Amino acid sequence: MRKSYSESWKNQKWKKLRQDLFRLQKRVYKAVRAGDLKKARSLQKLILRSRTAQLLAIRQVTQLNQGKKTAGIDGKTALTPKERFELLERLNHCAHVWKHSGLREVPIKKKNGKTRILKVPTIADRAWQCLAKFALEPAHEATFHARSYGFRTGRSAQDAQKYVFQNLNSRVNGKEKRVIELDIKKCFDRISHRSIMTKLIAPESLKTGIFRCLKAGVDLEFPEQGTPQGGVVSPLLANIALDGIENIHPSVRYADDMIIFLKPKDNAEKVLTKIKESLAKRGMEISEEKTKITHSTNGFDFLGWNFRVQENGKLRSTPSEDNFRVFRKKVKTVVNSSNYGAEVKVRKLAPIVRGWRNYHKNCDMSGTKESLWFQSEDARIKFKKEKKVNKHEAVKLVKKAFPKVPYEQFGHVMVTGTKSPYDGDTVYWSKRNSKLYDNTTSKTLTKQNHTCGYCGLKLLPGENVHLHHVDGNHDNWKPKNLSAVHRSCHQLIHMGKTER
Repeated sequence: MRKSYSESWKNQKWKKLRQDLFRLQKRVYKAVRAGDLKKARSLQKLILRSRTAQLLAIRQVTQLNQGKKTAGIDGKTALTPKERFELLERLNHCAHVWKHSGLREVPIKKKNGKTRILKVPTIADRAWQCLAKFALEPAHEATFHARSYGFRTGRSAQDAQKYVFQNLNSRVNGKEKRVIELDIKKCFDRISHRSIMTKLIAPESLKTGIFRCLKAGVDLEFPEQGTPQGGVVSPLLANIALDGIENIHPSVRYADDMIIFLKPKDNAEKVLTKIKESLAKRGMEISEEKTKITHSTNGFDFLGWNFRVQENGKLRSTPSEDNFRVFRKKVKTVVNSSNYGAEVKVRKLAPIVRGWRNYHKNCDMSGTKESLWFQSEDARIKFKKEKKVNKHEAVKLVKKAFPKVPYEQFGHVMVTGTKSPYDGDTVYWSKRNSKLYDNTTSKTLTKQNHTCGYCGLKLLPGENVHLHHVDGNHDNWKPKNLSAVHRSCHQLIHMGKTER
């Protein structure tokens, strides 16, 4: 019997399910853009009741999300195929009257030594939140500010990085400007529930569910504030609450990280007063000790980068000291580990290094520090000792462990205006998505006309692209042996499932 549930789950027509949900979401987006909120709410109800959306929500939280194995208060870290279908029936009958369980509190140490509390919902609650997000996100994508980039499908930190360049480069006299490095005190813990609920575009049943979701993670000291960090829908709710703060003054926001640009004639205190008043309506306040007014020539950190306007007026961006320190610690931990040999270390180091270099590929990476010379030399010496190999073999191992990624300072192309993946312009979004990956993946995507090599759908933002080695040999990187596929499709390939 267990096998039949497993086969039934694997044999779902996932390609068609994704198409059907996306079609509904596009209609929600267009209805809100047209100002027809009544139609949008009807479509959102349809998504909540849709077996298609329910199946995809369960699949997302049990198989695709990074934190899928994190337990809630029920202790469950995974669901069997049978339990997934049981959850599907529960969602089918109760999605419109969903009641949240409590949240498991997990303390997480911050880099300043303090602790923040991650509040983890149960798998069932995460599935409902994902379903709610399917209905809410396209509605609010139609209204979000163009300069909001954090935790939004199709937008990234690199868009924010490029916007900083547009405001501080030599053509706009960036050398004469200052910036406000805004820090919101305990942003996610202090967001007013009322500010979220009044802005929420949703039918009453969904609003009730979101309100219960918020109340499940309240701090007893602040019962009317906070969105639980750890929930699937929490980043979206935070964006809904903060949206519009960008209108006060030229600025760029990534979730609760914000940089405000000041021309020489701008009064910083007046701008800060307006920001404070706007935040107060949302139940939040500025952290006075962390909020700074900095001249562009002195440099500032934002999203893991350091920006500084040089004496010649040109803006330079490099990885920040804090970011580099964290990365260096990860590399050192792997290199110095005595738990595994050189080959395993190479396999572990490569994705860490490639990921770091990809994130910073729009920085100036020409310096000795950014070249990772010291880290690679340390690894070469360790590999040579462990394997007792000659110099040339050790160098080969290091090249595999520290893969190169081309860089071009501020080479990223920003997303156009208020465009959203839900606008239906799949050609624009699939081509844009291809450019976000490194050379090999990008070339493979272009060769496949930006479509998945497995299901044939366009590779749009929202799900990671994986490179599949057709012959199963991960050392064979010949173009003919590579296929760019959705992450979920990659799972199906290795389960032996044929897409229909």
